[in-house]
Amino acid sequence: MSGIREQIEAVFDDAGADGFLHAREIGVPDGPEVSAGGDDPVVLASVFKIPVAVAYAREVVAGRLDETERTKVIARYRIGGIGTAGCADDVEMSWRDLAHFMLTMSDNAATDLIYHRVGQEAVDRVLTDLGLSRTRLIGCCEDLFATVVADLGGNPDDDLEAVLGGATPEQLDKLSIRDPERTTSSTPREITALLDAIWTDRAGEPEACERVRTIMAQQIWPHRLSSGFPSGVQVAAKTGTLPGVRNEAGVVTLGDGRQFAVAVFTRARTLADRLPAVDASIGAAARLALDHLSAQNATS
Repeated sequence: MSGIREQIEAVFDDAGADGFLHAREIGVPDGPEVSAGGDDPVVLASVFKIPVAVAYAREVVAGRLDETERTKVIARYRIGGIGTAGCADDVEMSWRDLAHFMLTMSDNAATDLIYHRVGQEAVDRVLTDLGLSRTRLIGCCEDLFATVVADLGGNPDDDLEAVLGGATPEQLDKLSIRDPERTTSSTPREITALLDAIWTDRAGEPEACERVRTIMAQQIWPHRLSSGFPSGVQVAAKTGTLPGVRNEAGVVTLGDGRQFAVAVFTRARTLADRLPAVDASIGAAARLALDHLSAQNATS
């Protein structure tokens, strides 16, 4: 085990980051695993949208939320970024399309509307039901960004991008959203446990789990987890990005049908906006882990 862990740590180190990884085969609770800091606390960033999606799907399947009902993304939620969060005008969409945007492109406005519709209690119940005691969500995107403004000495009504633009590297480094002890966080092991529960229909009714799996398989970002695998290998995953933080967690389905949950979290040693080497290290580390697990299965 130490050999593969050292190889994975070297990949992160070469990319200029500290990395944390856990990988396991889906549906094999006592099977082999790969862990490199798998029990260390990590900042989730937008990976937190996975349990929000599970809570949403549970509500839909239970009949408490009509996914075809339409709602409006108003100015409060349009904080900039991709999807409806970056639109100039109000957008009206169905709940299921908002869920699609939340997971496929990481639309923050869509996330917050869904989060407020299902409620913190429903999201926390997902974590409690699955025994994810080290996973905690401190509100939604709106709440996380409010901590950024507060940390940087701004007022609640200040523009987030403007406040961030005026921050020094030293201030950014000390943001609470970069500290797993002060923000939404988990461990790589608990995130692979969450993924395993979704893929084995234990995170909710089978129909609810299938909804989440289907949307995650349509994620549009190919530069992290997917970059480590050739065409023909299916990846259903969710990214997470914050200053100096690059993550992705998902399920990789190999050509022979075997499925592996892998969660990779990184903390770069720079606060540069673009970190292509760190992005690529996520796929490279995941590939090493899954190749190791596959080889173990072949010889067992």
